[in-house]
Amino acid sequence: MKKLIVFDLDGTLAESKSAFDTEMAALFSALLSIVKVAVISGGDWPQFEKQVLSNLPHDEHLKNLSLLPTCGTKFYQYTVDWKKIYSEDFTAEEREKIFSSLKQAIGSSGFKVEKVWGEAIEDRGSQITFSALGQQAPIEEKKKWDPDFTKRKKIKGLLDKLIPEFSVRLGGTTSVDITKPGIDKAYGIRKLRDILGISIEEMIFIGDALFPGGNDYPAKEAGVVSIQVRDPQESKRVIEAIVACLS
Repeated sequence: MKKLIVFDLDGTLAESKSAFDTEMAALFSALLSIVKVAVISGGDWPQFEKQVLSNLPHDEHLKNLSLLPTCGTKFYQYTVDWKKIYSEDFTAEEREKIFSSLKQAIGSSGFKVEKVWGEAIEDRGSQITFSALGQQAPIEEKKKWDPDFTKRKKIKGLLDKLIPEFSVRLGGTTSVDITKPGIDKAYGIRKLRDILGISIEEMIFIGDALFPGGNDYPAKEAGVVSIQVRDPQESKRVIEAIVACLS
């Protein structure tokens, strides 16, 4: 019997940077009422508040929910309010090197972007994220930019050479996430194991980027039984099946 269901967020539970729709909120709440749940995503805490918490009931079932922003480099739990358990932040020197390397890799990649919505490079404290079209780009534009990951795989390849001491992963629809070495979704999975006292064999991970180089792949590498989904619509059907089984 599985005791913890772990999800990616963007592309898995919701469209990029979007809140749960009504059906997802209802299914997710039903799941929370019967089993412990965690969400690990590249987004920072404000994105979790907007995308996950804004449409969930504020009730005792939130105690079953663990939230791990920035690919598991931060960890929040609920008692009477949300409390940050840890945050693996970069030093000033690390930030400077990552920013300069990102700019070099983007320039060398040869990919031109005609319009950018908001900042393209965001410092999330424990993670630095490059979003090719900007943080506020419309989802329709984001889906068209790199549907087969070809552009971001090239940028990742350049970054792997420039900053081999850091972890570089592809996330969302236009993003590249950079964290400290070894601090990724596998790290988050192990933190869930240690903090919640639930073995990896007792978890399921659900995500849309479980391929090598995807930011969900480290969770699979950690040994979690993993389910690949195409989008939030497929995730809804998976959640329905899990609720039916656990009920």
